[in-house]
Amino acid sequence: MAGSLRIQSVQQPVIPDVAALIRAHPGTISLGQGVVSYGPPAEVAPAIERFWANPGHHKYQAVDGIPELKALLVAKLESENGIFPGADQSVVVTAGSNMGFLNALLAIADPGDEIILQTPYYFNHEMAITMANCRPVLVPTDRRHQLQPERIRAAIGPRTRAVVTISPNNPTGAVYPEPALREVNGICREAGVFHIHDEAYEYFVYDGAEHFSPGSIANSAGHTISLFSLSKAYGFASWRIGYMVLPAELLEAVMKIQDTNIVCPPVISQYAAIGALEAGRAFCEEKLRPLGETRLAVREHFRELEAICSIPSPGGAFYYLLEVNSGLAPMAIVTRLVEEHGVAAIPGTAFGIHDRCCLRVAYGALEPDTAIEGVGRFVRGLIAIVGPAGPRPQQSP
Repeated sequence: MAGSLRIQSVQQPVIPDVAALIRAHPGTISLGQGVVSYGPPAEVAPAIERFWANPGHHKYQAVDGIPELKALLVAKLESENGIFPGADQSVVVTAGSNMGFLNALLAIADPGDEIILQTPYYFNHEMAITMANCRPVLVPTDRRHQLQPERIRAAIGPRTRAVVTISPNNPTGAVYPEPALREVNGICREAGVFHIHDEAYEYFVYDGAEHFSPGSIANSAGHTISLFSLSKAYGFASWRIGYMVLPAELLEAVMKIQDTNIVCPPVISQYAAIGALEAGRAFCEEKLRPLGETRLAVREHFRELEAICSIPSPGGAFYYLLEVNSGLAPMAIVTRLVEEHGVAAIPGTAFGIHDRCCLRVAYGALEPDTAIEGVGRFVRGLIAIVGPAGPRPQQSP
């Protein structure tokens, strides 16, 4: 029997395909996975012991998150993001920020509605929109991967329900400045649509770039949905804890969605998150210092590619998105990088880039020495495959 046509229309994630290539070629260094190399802070362990000490914690808990964690999240939002949740806003703990995005999407949109994404986009956002029988409307960023507010304004139509932004950005690493985010948020308010802003990489900023939360804008509470995650900064990827700040009028809908989808976020993970937040931002900043040094070393290596690539310097996250001057398909380059040079990246097609050859390089998941070795392989391999005169024929086995 045939499966769902709706799901068949969703793009196939390319990361599993690249992972299969890596498994088939032992010793390959992956510059594909968007996580950090370190684990959670030590304070997580005693928090989990507190969870284990109470047998009642093994039962279902509040759909929107346990009160102790929510109180810590509100304090963090107030002190770090300038967001002061009041009667017109709600905070909901989610099983990662991907669940937060799906919660928001299902709460605000009906089949056939449109959601505006910036390209390059985060592929799970585009996939969720398609799964919900909505239509992604793609608005390109500029050549520096920055927002183009007037193009966003022009893309809003009668079926538009939201504009999505991510800063610091996946896959580009771009950090959107406060004036641009204020302008987009204002466009959303004027048009009567929601502004969904993903802040999963909020602590990962460099070179004087500053993170800004649109949810802190005066009079933005009624149309702004802010998504956060512990996955990156706290080394929490597998624990699946994120949170969202949303207009209070959407809470009933989100509670229905989350209760149906997961009942409640994993309670043991919520206690672990309490420990992480007790360690606080200082833990994250200590971990980010060596990551920033790795970023500088990566940037220095990439100077060797300036003749064959356009490489905007990202102000955040742990990604570089390279535009390669080549007629080769990006997945073909990725395959040869793995097979011939022992290094993996992600093709730009995964992020909605089909008019040029792009590759995303992620350096956060590796220890510094391994990351630098991987980037060295990547640079040498890309030069060998593309070369200054264009693609070279593949060598015979």
